[in-house]
Amino acid sequence: EINSPDINISTAEDPIEYDLPGLCQVQTHADIGLDFARILRAFLRQDPDVILVGETRDLETAKIAVEAALTGHLVFTTLHTNDAPDSFTRLEEMGIEPFLVANSTIGIVAQRLARRLCQNCKVPTEVDETTLSYFGYRKDNAPPFYKGEGCDECNDTGKKGRIGIYELLTMNDDLKRAVANGAKTDEIRDVARAGGMRTLKEYAMLLMADGLTSVDEVLSNLVIGS
Repeated sequence: EINSPDINISTAEDPIEYDLPGLCQVQTHADIGLDFARILRAFLRQDPDVILVGETRDLETAKIAVEAALTGHLVFTTLHTNDAPDSFTRLEEMGIEPFLVANSTIGIVAQRLARRLCQNCKVPTEVDETTLSYFGYRKDNAPPFYKGEGCDECNDTGKKGRIGIYELLTMNDDLKRAVANGAKTDEIRDVARAGGMRTLKEYAMLLMADGLTSVDEVLSNLVIGS
């Protein structure tokens, strides 16, 4: 939707995995000092509409990305964090002031990949009370859970393909205030949930109830808040 002849899009990637027509794509080269920060500085001199940074790994890159966002550029980047609210803490730990983080961020998407249950051989399965309690259920109010038995369609694995588990945080005034005031991750998560954010855990629970993935897959692949 963003990629059009009227929009100038520049990307800094390591490596460039897909050649996308219409984009100015630049690959980092550490051996000649061409890192994300140096590429970003060059981008700002060209004044593109949209900037993508493959990964924000250090303070210098984070500072330039925030500066670009605050001066009217739409900036996309990635961070390694446990969930969406934890991204604010990560940026602050890098050295970005909380008020700059609050005013430069418009949204965060966290994602995990889980193996999808084979729909041809999935069958209902029992879940122990400790696991039910972790997900906020009791035996008398728990939805059905499923596992894959294995069949020819899935090569007897019980799994077929992958499915995304997502968490979408969109900034609002309450979140901006919390982040700007240096709130911790748990408090930010509470504010985001009050504003309608569905956590990774909650999204995963919906997928399990629909029989799209299994309890074991969720427990083994997610490190998530409650």
